[in-house]
Amino acid sequence: MNILVTGGAGFIGSHTLIELYRAGHTAVVVDNLCNSNSESLRRVEGIVGVDGIPFYRTDIRDREGLERVFAMHRLDACIHFAGLKAVGESVERPWEYYENNISGTLVLVDVMRRHGCKNIIFSSSATVYGDPAEIPISERCPKGRCTNPYGWTKSMLEQVLTDIQRADPEWNVVLLRYFNPVGAHPTGRIGENPNGIPNNLMPYITQVAIGKRPELGVFGNDYPTPDGTGVRDYIHVVDLANGHVCALKAIERACGLGIYNLGTGHGYSVLEMVRAFERVNGVKIPYCVKPRRAGDIAACYSDPAKAERELGWKAKFGIDEMVRDSWNWQRLNPDGYN
Repeated sequence: MNILVTGGAGFIGSHTLIELYRAGHTAVVVDNLCNSNSESLRRVEGIVGVDGIPFYRTDIRDREGLERVFAMHRLDACIHFAGLKAVGESVERPWEYYENNISGTLVLVDVMRRHGCKNIIFSSSATVYGDPAEIPISERCPKGRCTNPYGWTKSMLEQVLTDIQRADPEWNVVLLRYFNPVGAHPTGRIGENPNGIPNNLMPYITQVAIGKRPELGVFGNDYPTPDGTGVRDYIHVVDLANGHVCALKAIERACGLGIYNLGTGHGYSVLEMVRAFERVNGVKIPYCVKPRRAGDIAACYSDPAKAERELGWKAKFGIDEMVRDSWNWQRLNPDGYN
């Protein structure tokens, strides 16, 4: 299949490109580079041995730009990563998040259907569960009240795509609810490259390890968890990327609407991640405990059985590989792609 990958120069998008090509697919990338770097695409080409993955620096809100892409390429499906993604920033700039993520997706889907491309895999998030009614979280768990505008855009777009599929059964829609992506490609050539202060735990740990940050802030140590720090389901980004390749198989068999958690099914606390990083990489991570952040919950981890049962997908990498590959990327690329 020839796949349109929106946001393909980003962290998850670039890793997914590698797995797509290794599975025999081809790709066309659309990315406005507002929170990514085109150098990642050059490195992907080197890893998979492809000379020139088609790339268009285009915003998903740019209808004319998307029309040109579809006019130039026969596209079978879209894997839709593009969007603003920082939780804290979404609280400060809600209008920008709703306008970019929701309006952009509406434009994208309209252009897709005008060109007869009615297959989409949407990059959703476990944030749609809010404070979950059950743990581990299965897809049967009702969606909850999101705690930030970023989460609401994911929840709203899930509803939009679900309604579109129900109204037009020619659509195949797969909603992939990610838990917490970490790690990097084992080559160390591509990885997470945050702009400014990292919003996620692992890049913050690696920036402390490389000397860019003096210490890690641990937000809360009084949660009802084994060590008092928040517990999350961390998943290696290569496993996550492979989940999208497996989701294409569901589209090929005309799945209609599919909803899947992508996680390991195991929860690790913040301090467990810190200790694993220190043990595997031999680097000490100083940290200080800070007050809880508003909206954070004690524990969140998945029941990924449905993805294994219906997609044949299961996470292969454990915590040691996650922290090893995260540090390998940061160590080899202390300034990211710059």
